[in-house]
Amino acid sequence: MRSGILTTSVFALAAAGCAYLPSVGPDYSEPAIDVGGEGLRALPDAGYPTTNRTDIGEWKPADSADDVRTLVTTNDIARWWCRFNDNVLTNLVSEAVEGNLSYQMAQRRLEQSRWALFGSYAAFSPTVAMYGSGTMTHAERYTSSQYASWRSTGSKRSYGDIFRGGFDASWEIDIFGGNRRATEAAEAEMEATEWNLADAWVTLTSEVGREYIELRTTQQRIAVARTNLVLQTETYDILKSRFDSGIGDELAVNQSKYIVDQTLATIPPLLAQEEKLMNAIAVLAGGMPGTRHDELRECPNRDWLLDPARVAEVSLDMLRARPDVRAAERRLAAQTAKVGVAKSLWFPKLYINGTLGLESVKAHKFLGKGDFYGAIGPSISWPIFQGGSIYANVKAEESRMDEAFLAYESAVQNAYREVRDAYAAYTQEYHRYQALQGAVKAAQDAVAISNDLYKNGLRDFTAVIDAQRSLLSLEEALVVSRGQITVDLIALFKSLGGGF
Repeated sequence: MRSGILTTSVFALAAAGCAYLPSVGPDYSEPAIDVGGEGLRALPDAGYPTTNRTDIGEWKPADSADDVRTLVTTNDIARWWCRFNDNVLTNLVSEAVEGNLSYQMAQRRLEQSRWALFGSYAAFSPTVAMYGSGTMTHAERYTSSQYASWRSTGSKRSYGDIFRGGFDASWEIDIFGGNRRATEAAEAEMEATEWNLADAWVTLTSEVGREYIELRTTQQRIAVARTNLVLQTETYDILKSRFDSGIGDELAVNQSKYIVDQTLATIPPLLAQEEKLMNAIAVLAGGMPGTRHDELRECPNRDWLLDPARVAEVSLDMLRARPDVRAAERRLAAQTAKVGVAKSLWFPKLYINGTLGLESVKAHKFLGKGDFYGAIGPSISWPIFQGGSIYANVKAEESRMDEAFLAYESAVQNAYREVRDAYAAYTQEYHRYQALQGAVKAAQDAVAISNDLYKNGLRDFTAVIDAQRSLLSLEEALVVSRGQITVDLIALFKSLGGGF
């Protein structure tokens, strides 16, 4: 009993002393990022198109007094999909977070890192091993000189039994902090995995939104193609009827026919794209391909284009708050701690070892009072010469730390690049969309005028063909542009952190 009390007291004193000892290796602090003497540059904001135009017709950004765009706030970024007031989209995002397999794998990686952190704490506790053995020996010694001929006139037998059992304990006193640095690294890696999970959340929700808007855009393109196909078919039927009656123009009939077939040829690829997008959305939501067709097949008669928005500014702290940047920063912290783990191998390791057991030569007296034995005492291990392997390992870990810092700096750079790219694409697409609106209106008028001129014999059918072809192309471009504005807005939300 006295031995057990002594062991416990020694362990407690050693743990209390190590808690205040400094750890070898560099202490981590979040590094500063050099963004240039003028700080982060203003975003490339093209402004919402107004009547403010240049001499050649380009739109200029609106003056501050005329800028009616809404300001993007943190609340807009968080749960951005709810701004579309689309129950289908909202349900898809919710189900994707619950059922997406890639997201579930990210959750399992976080669980693994948490168990790894839990396992690292074992280094601060004693290790105890139980042992037991029982040995029975039988020896026979021959006494005759006839031993070599395998005959004996007599022998002596001896027996010896021994039974052992007990516990061995060992506890490393973390004087130089190698174990503390290892736990620090495991904790930072676990936090990096948490941020990786958050980044997977941002990526998943934005992917669902992007695929959904692209699906609705594709379905609207199909509708545009079919509407034009109906008009072109009506024109062809009229021309064919007149030609069959002997008053038409065969050239006009053939020209009208290839316009109809050309429009018809644009629909199958769009239908294939629709199928592909519906399957992608089903997989993102955690289901098998084809399970969302009934829900997604019918495109509601509505527009997902939101009121134009603007971003006042982006600070460095906002970029650092992005999940992928936070994950890179935590990986840097983990690697910094690993340098300390490598340096701790230069120093001696102190252990307190103890043993407590029983030993007896008779099994029925194994638990006798006089069979107990125990011992406790310190030991030291110090690598005097390792052929330079410890030094090489330290330099390698320091190099990995430098690489982790560069990765963190690169993550900040890429984050700001994504914000600027997305904002430029979003704001400039509005200019394109407004120009296309004017072009579609002009093309619709051109189709009506060319039809009248052809009917009155003032123009040939080529003018009608050109007008119809231009109308289909411009209407499709308008639909694509309208969808692209929303896709670019989702990309902007993602680049700003997507709610994190």
